[in-house]
Amino acid sequence: MSRNTTNPVRERALGAILRNAVFSWQTGLTLLVTLILFFGVPIESIPGWQQWFWLVLGGIAEGAFIVSNLSDPNAATQAVAKAFEGQYDLSQIHSPVSRQRLQSALEYRRNMMTLAGRHQGAMRTNMQQTISDINDWIGHMYDLAQHIDAFDNNDLVERDRKMVPEQIKKTQIRIDSETDATVRRDLEEQLKTLTQQRDNLDATVNSVKRAEIQLESTLSSLGTIYAQMSLLGTKEVDSSRAQRLRLEIKDEVSSLQDTISAMEEVQSQRLQLQ
Repeated sequence: MSRNTTNPVRERALGAILRNAVFSWQTGLTLLVTLILFFGVPIESIPGWQQWFWLVLGGIAEGAFIVSNLSDPNAATQAVAKAFEGQYDLSQIHSPVSRQRLQSALEYRRNMMTLAGRHQGAMRTNMQQTISDINDWIGHMYDLAQHIDAFDNNDLVERDRKMVPEQIKKTQIRIDSETDATVRRDLEEQLKTLTQQRDNLDATVNSVKRAEIQLESTLSSLGTIYAQMSLLGTKEVDSSRAQRLRLEIKDEVSSLQDTISAMEEVQSQRLQLQ
């Protein structure tokens, strides 16, 4: 479930900044003061003053406040982070371990955006490109967490893991004692199917274990990337060090996708057997 989010996220972030400004206490205070002045101050007390001037002044004050929010890099960073994170409902991730790792991954991303906001020009652009790659990384982590949940919440898998070995034993006993050749062939075919099912269940369990390890490893790698970004200086924008960062991210995304594909293949094979 890869997501290309850069432009849509920024558009939603702009909307979020505007909403935050419009519904802030500062806006409420501006509106209140404007209304008090409009209805409470007689125009004759100020020579040449018109009552509607208060509304104009209130509008100018509100406009200046909104512009200051739009130009505030911290407000923009927070809004972009909120818009991006809104795509991932962590409450839908039932595994507490997976959910915690995703929360940590999003926290790393927020800190990366803060780092990028401290720089200007080419350095900021380079860091933002790196963060854009991280977006795909986190998207794949979320997918992986969903696959882990799908296994953990599958009662049929757990039931089959207990029942199939017993069925194999019983079928083997019947084969050993069966004298009719036709029945024996049918039992042997059944045994073959049960064995395949058992092997597939084992593969499913192993794929989930790999996915859990992959999720933990990816979070550690994300922490390493963040530490490396923290050490990048303005003179290193075009250095091989910055380029290696992006290559490492792409390799990690590829590894995540491979793990997800392997889990889907195992799941597909299990469904075919059923």
